[in-house]
Amino acid sequence: MLFLGHTDVVLADPAEWSVPPFSGEVRQGEVWGRGALDMKGHVAANAVAFASLAREGFEPAGDLIFAATADEEVGDGFGLSWLCSEHPDAVRCDYAVNEGGGDRLEVGDESYWVVATAEKLTAPFTIRVHGRSGHASMPGIADNALVKAARLVERIATYRPEPQIQQELEVFLKTVLGELPSPDAAVMRARERHETIAELVEPLLAPTFAPTMVSASRKRNVIPALCEIVVDCRLLPGQSPTEIEPIVRSVLGSDVSYDLEFLKAEGGTRSSLDTPLWAAVESFVAELEPGAAAVPVMCAGFTDSHWLREAFGTVAYGFFPYRTMTPDLAATLIHSADERVPVSDLELGVEWLRHVARTVCA
Repeated sequence: MLFLGHTDVVLADPAEWSVPPFSGEVRQGEVWGRGALDMKGHVAANAVAFASLAREGFEPAGDLIFAATADEEVGDGFGLSWLCSEHPDAVRCDYAVNEGGGDRLEVGDESYWVVATAEKLTAPFTIRVHGRSGHASMPGIADNALVKAARLVERIATYRPEPQIQQELEVFLKTVLGELPSPDAAVMRARERHETIAELVEPLLAPTFAPTMVSASRKRNVIPALCEIVVDCRLLPGQSPTEIEPIVRSVLGSDVSYDLEFLKAEGGTRSSLDTPLWAAVESFVAELEPGAAAVPVMCAGFTDSHWLREAFGTVAYGFFPYRTMTPDLAATLIHSADERVPVSDLELGVEWLRHVARTVCA
């Protein structure tokens, strides 16, 4: 079994923070700092759980591994992907516990603990729109690529693909809603239950397309002959850029000339629920909160779990339980200012990690 965590974090602007973003300051029972939630707190809990088990003389049936890796946020090949390819014996494992889940959803008198057992495929693409440059004081004699690109940005941003319910979402909906609605009605039925449920479900029903970067002229007075648009595209497991490209081209239309290039695609993997690791999650939740249920979800974002699944067939789940901090608050703090984590949730995470080691590796 592998305790996995990444040590790198995103940037932080001190001007936006109430405390120095890399201070690790403790205020009212919370550790403040960039990476507190994503995911240095989890990494620290991995280290504490690992060390405490060793001090107590715990002898696992197999190997218990702690890996603190770099480069999850950027993905330049220096982190877990490098270990899997260059030092596979160091991280080869049957089971892994990583980030991506652990939220406690409270819906009426019921509560559910979310476990990330799959993740979408990140498949970004670039759209290049061509025009003709000219002096900005005489726009009529040029062909502004930026203006033409604006039409394509609007089309891709407003497109809504046909929804479908994959296996993780099927189990989630049946558990939380008590029924399996049609794909078209899933968000509406989830919203009737709770707004947070709807927000979680919506991006898991279909591919998502979010234009995030635009580059055109580098001079104010020069009309651009080229405009590049980068689109963050996330596909469901089993889908591929080859399958999606005709749909993207159909959405963009034929009235604007453009080039379309898909960039490197990564992720899009899942792990089974019929495993000793899932049983360990369920037993932990049952002890922690009798009557609560563990529910699987697909992670809409990206984690390092897919490297292990692809390299070794590892059963990898994202689960680090948070009981004090609400999911809504945590979502607003990750990659944002004043990121922080309650010490009580770090302690709970250590309890979970010790439990899973003793349960699966006994």
